[in-house]
Parts: sequence; C-alpha cells; structure tokens
Amino acid sequence: MVIRSAPRAAVGVLAALVACLLLSLSGCSGGGGGKGSAKTAHGTPSASATTPDWAEGMATVPVGRLPEQVRDTLRLIDAHGPFPYPKDGTVFGNHERQLPRQKRGYYHEYTVRTPGSKDRGARRIVTGDRHETYYTEDHYRTFKAVLR
Repeated sequence: MVIRSAPRAAVGVLAALVACLLLSLSGCSGGGGGKGSAKTAHGTPSASATTPDWAEGMATVPVGRLPEQVRDTLRLIDAHGPFPYPKDGTVFGNHERQLPRQKRGYYHEYTVRTPGSKDRGARRIVTGDRHETYYTEDHYRTFKAVLR
C-alpha cells in the first residue's frame, strides 16, 4: 500500500509545483491582470510591462508589435518632424470621445502612411500633452494605447 501511494503523492506534489511555476511565469501570482498589469492588443495580460494610468481600461499594444509605418511616424514625432502631411501635428478634437476628455488643444494627431493608399488613409497616431500615445487603424472608431 505504501508503494502505491508514494507515486500518487509524488504526482500530486509535482502537479502543484508545475501549477505554481506556470502561475509565476504568466504573472497571475501578482494580481492577475488587474491594475498595474499590461494588456496586449487583444486584452490579454502581459507580464512584461505595466499599464500606465492613462491607459487603464483600454486595449494596449507594445510599440514593437505595431506596423513599421507606425514606428516611422513615432520616430518623426519624437524628432519633432519634418512631417509628410500638412495636417500632421494639428489639434485632435476627440469628437468621437474615444479618448479621455481633456481641454481643447490637449491632443494632436499624426498620419500613419498606408501603403497603396492614394490619400492619408485611416491610420493615425494621437498624442497627449503628457506623452500619452494612442493608435487607431480605423479613423478614430477605436484606439489602442501604445506602450513605449
């Protein structure tokens, strides 16, 4: 009887250790996706970064997972231009109210080049005065907070 119960006990201990290891690696042991944990563009928790307060409740995306054209636009924003489109850097009115409400002039928009498009396309970066960065690929219907 002792011989039969020993393997079962070992399997139980091993299963518990594996479960603890998986919880630790997935970040679930630190609060499991609540305040202070990052979410990917699909809303799933990520243990690699924390969500800034301004992005709480929004879908987020790490800058490295964005299309190259978005990263090109971010580099231009960081360098303060020159920008390829005359409307780049103009005030974004947030008329759709998809972003947190702020006073007029708080947000500015920038065009993200869309390969094959004959006009500005639908992709934009919107920045806030406190260095918030948002990305929309559907002309302001939805936004993702960009984790930089």
